[in-house]
Amino acid sequence: MVARRLAYLCFVVVLAAIPLALLARALAEGGWTVAEAGILALACLIAPWVANLGASALVGFVVLMRRGDPLRAVWPEVVFDETAPITIDTALVLCIRNEDTAAVLARQRPLLEDLAARGLAQRFALAVLSDTQDAAHAEEEERAVMAFRASLPDGLRLLYRRRERNEGFKAGNVMEFVRHRAAGFEAMVVLDADSVMTADCVLRLVRLLQANPRVALIQTLIVARPALSPFPRLFQFGMRHGMRTYAAGIAWWQGPDGPYWGHNAIVRIAAFREHAELPTLPSGARILSHDQVEAALLRGAGWEVRLDPLEQGSYEANPPTLPDFLARDLRWMAGNLQYFALLRLPLFRPMGRVQLVLAILLFLFSPIVCAIALLALINAHDAAAAAAVSAPHGLVATALFALLFFAPKLLGALEVALKPTSLRAWGGGPRFALSVALEFVFYLLLLPISAINQTAAMAAMVFGRRIGWAPQAREDRSVPLADAVRALWWHALIGIGLLAALAAASVTAFLWALPLLAGAAVAIPFCVVTADPRLGRLLAKRGLCAVPEEFDPASPFPPLVQPATGRAVRAA
Repeated sequence: MVARRLAYLCFVVVLAAIPLALLARALAEGGWTVAEAGILALACLIAPWVANLGASALVGFVVLMRRGDPLRAVWPEVVFDETAPITIDTALVLCIRNEDTAAVLARQRPLLEDLAARGLAQRFALAVLSDTQDAAHAEEEERAVMAFRASLPDGLRLLYRRRERNEGFKAGNVMEFVRHRAAGFEAMVVLDADSVMTADCVLRLVRLLQANPRVALIQTLIVARPALSPFPRLFQFGMRHGMRTYAAGIAWWQGPDGPYWGHNAIVRIAAFREHAELPTLPSGARILSHDQVEAALLRGAGWEVRLDPLEQGSYEANPPTLPDFLARDLRWMAGNLQYFALLRLPLFRPMGRVQLVLAILLFLFSPIVCAIALLALINAHDAAAAAAVSAPHGLVATALFALLFFAPKLLGALEVALKPTSLRAWGGGPRFALSVALEFVFYLLLLPISAINQTAAMAAMVFGRRIGWAPQAREDRSVPLADAVRALWWHALIGIGLLAALAAASVTAFLWALPLLAGAAVAIPFCVVTADPRLGRLLAKRGLCAVPEEFDPASPFPPLVQPATGRAVRAA
């Protein structure tokens, strides 16, 4: 791994240095202003993270395009026999809180019945771990669990436990299970309320874990379930391409120091029980984003954490609307920023700290980019300084940064386009190309809204605002115009104001910023349109921004629209 990581580090340094050098050349023309020096300094802070995105995607693209098994390319010493008998008992740990329990359990029925049909019911049990606090909701939840248990075929086990106090949130619930209720189980597959996993995927993970005794955790590549609502449909289409290349890339250079995303992963219970208990923050608060910390703790104790980069029947759902997405985004941000307090702990290896830093930079990127935009605005209103900036060098630097940032999505789409079988699975060339273009526009509009939202929330946290870990909205819904205005008026005001100020400075400055800020300016109509069920039905009927499961008759999910009528039907 040392050689791989040194080669990767050199690759990142080169990819970061080229656009930085061009940016410095552009800004140095005619001498430096304070604003220009600030722009370059801030660009230096985020350039390594952006270069990491591009480098990981390029490495992953090569891994996925080469002949042979991608898993063995990223994990050469792996032991795996897809026909090996299952010799360990595994708990399917389903974590819920204030959910539609009947719907959540229904998503697990195909997995349980498939395992039973293969004669493996005695090797698995579904353990439902609840943190529901509302008494009325808890009663309904218990009735749903009991009804589901009664409907299961003989031999399938269901364990249910609801905590009266949700100490430590989800991580505390899981740790309580492994300490006191996991007797007889050697492994657990952690599931969120929106998780769907096929039996083939679960059995692959079990076989990998039992054949590789040094491994404590194996994370699957998680992809989104088919969605009818336009916001998650567009979002997940691009995310699936980006995650495929990025995951293969980080699996290649991170190796045994891989990530954990909190669900759709298999965990060795003994290792987790002994080494993955979360530390308390210096403030006394509990860690919110537990997953990557747990992975770093396991690796610090000498265990391996691996990422299987293959799409293999591991699914989740995305928030149904823009406001729901922004709310989830802030929960993740609050959790990741807590990692600042953990970096000096002696529990982690160097790569564990690198993982935490990358998680922090995922959200620090937004305020840094917003600060660069404000400094660019100041410089644009200094006529002499703006006239001295070398526009060609600046435009090339901006284009290179953009290519690195979007490299996971672009290379993921290119990988599909270069494989005829994959292209057919995604609906064919013309439909796929149009879908890629639609998603790119969607994501370009989403980015500034998210960046402004994160930056404002981060500033509010400095002054004492606390961001909690509320339950996530999962059901499709539309967003009325009045609701969109209430939620996003200030995002739109900031976007329009910045564009107007840049236009007042110069046409060049306005055109440079337009693709970066247009989304914020149109945040309100963007929110309404991307939650409109009519747009979702139209996209689904035309097969646009569709995932392969929508074209596959053997898909574990029902069709989103009836082919004859175009009427929507509920997705699993």
